[in-house]
Amino acid sequence: MSGRRQDCYIGIGANLGNAQEQVEQAIARLAQLPDSSLLAQSSLFRTAPVDAGGDDYVNAVARIDTGLSAQALLAQLQAIEQDFGRERLYRNAPRTLDLDLLLYGREQISGETLSVPHPRMTERAFVLIPLLQIDPFIDIPGKGAAHSFVPGVSAQAIRKI
Repeated sequence: MSGRRQDCYIGIGANLGNAQEQVEQAIARLAQLPDSSLLAQSSLFRTAPVDAGGDDYVNAVARIDTGLSAQALLAQLQAIEQDFGRERLYRNAPRTLDLDLLLYGREQISGETLSVPHPRMTERAFVLIPLLQIDPFIDIPGKGAAHSFVPGVSAQAIRKI
């Protein structure tokens, strides 16, 4: 535990099995994380895979308040993915559940196992649109206002479920 509380955003996605149910269950699991509280969740969105094949994804973003360190939170997210049968066969492979730590407070972290802000979040409509639904004025540390990146993802199809 870090002792210092952080406001964090987590990207959620699935495109194998009952993706909508898995995303809903994942949000419920985020609400049960130790030393954490679920503060908000976006609507669910259907999106085509980006840089990958397979079925459409169901995506959402959740906002939590946590006392966990960034690495401890990442470990918790990966444990939830494993509980849902996540396999990492190759980059951008279809998945039963994907949980990405998008933002950890205002921190910028660059390490072997964790990069925050998530390095591709400004390139993905399935991250930006749900994120902006929760907080329309959010800034991405080191990058600027999240809404300024929307024109760059406008060609990516995204539909609210």
